Amino acid sequence: MPYSYMEHASDVGIHAEGETIGKAFESGAEAMLNVMFDLSTIRPTVDVTFSAEAGDEALLFVEVLNEILSIQDRHSLAVKRLEAVEIKQTGSGLSFIGRIYGEPFNPEKHAVKTEVKAATYSGLSCVAVDGKYILECVVDV
Repeated sequence: MPYSYMEHASDVGIHAEGETIGKAFESGAEAMLNVMFDLSTIRPTVDVTFSAEAGDEALLFVEVLNEILSIQDRHSLAVKRLEAVEIKQTGSGLSFIGRIYGEPFNPEKHAVKTEVKAATYSGLSCVAVDGKYILECVVDV
């Protein structure tokens, strides 16, 4: 499993890994979504492309997770996964283009395990160690 959870007094800490920064973002998104839903109940019949920008990889991670939550809410979706399409350097930091996959939320099919309100800057870090990227943050539940 490319992600795990860290102990936190009242919220959920996410630890995500990937061979690339994009794969680490995908793992982190899956960790957050798995807090919310039984991902095996979601069929990826709908996709939404989005973008985000931030000053560095760690800040971009929080922006991406929060944009996923926002899209999920606005479109009434149960999201299964993130595809990191492109992450590139810009004049002011980094830009991200991604695609989420899911299906229309159905409360009879997609029982919410725990509502995630937001990804936070608490415990936020991004490091490259032994050829892999590691992202951590706390999500507010």
